Amino acid sequence: MIVSGETPAVRHTLLEDVLAMLLGTLLVSLGVYLYSRAILTTGSTAGLALLLQYGTGISFGILFFVINLPFYVLAVLRMGWPFAFKTFACVGMVSLFSSQFPIWLDIRGINPLFAALAGGGLIGLGILALFRHRASVGGINILSLYLQDNFNIRAGYFQLGVDVAILAAAFFVLPVDRVLLSLLGAGVLNLVIALNHKPGRYVGFS
Repeated sequence: MIVSGETPAVRHTLLEDVLAMLLGTLLVSLGVYLYSRAILTTGSTAGLALLLQYGTGISFGILFFVINLPFYVLAVLRMGWPFAFKTFACVGMVSLFSSQFPIWLDIRGINPLFAALAGGGLIGLGILALFRHRASVGGINILSLYLQDNFNIRAGYFQLGVDVAILAAAFFVLPVDRVLLSLLGAGVLNLVIALNHKPGRYVGFS
């Protein structure tokens, strides 16, 4: 039943879902690329993959894809096969796009503060686009969506707490100034999600 004055919910078309997944993963991948060029990191599985890349030399794309594999079980059990399939596709696209950005975009130098702010904003916008089309880039995103849908725990705030814990580990890998900038970027990222991904804020659905 629609209350007078409310905007009715409209189901996304397949084309809208596909475009949102493509643009969302491109934004996330570009943000990650800015971080990698400035030797910064972020939270969730992307941040863990970046730290492992810095420490091992293995490409972010491979690490990101492998780290996310266990979370597909939660995606299937708690969020359903459609969500799990779209998330698997999005993780695959981020892994692919992040490996191609050094070819597509040659950045020889970047201001770390700019990278933290712009990268965090881009990743946040990309994740937001995916959330609104019932997809994610895996990992903690899946858990945060589940908690918001079932326990009314704001996805952005929960993920911020987890990200702070993951970023604390960065002190063992990165210089202090890069960790502090990474924390700033994580704050921007999660603020974008927290301010825009609220129950009732967006009525479209997939």
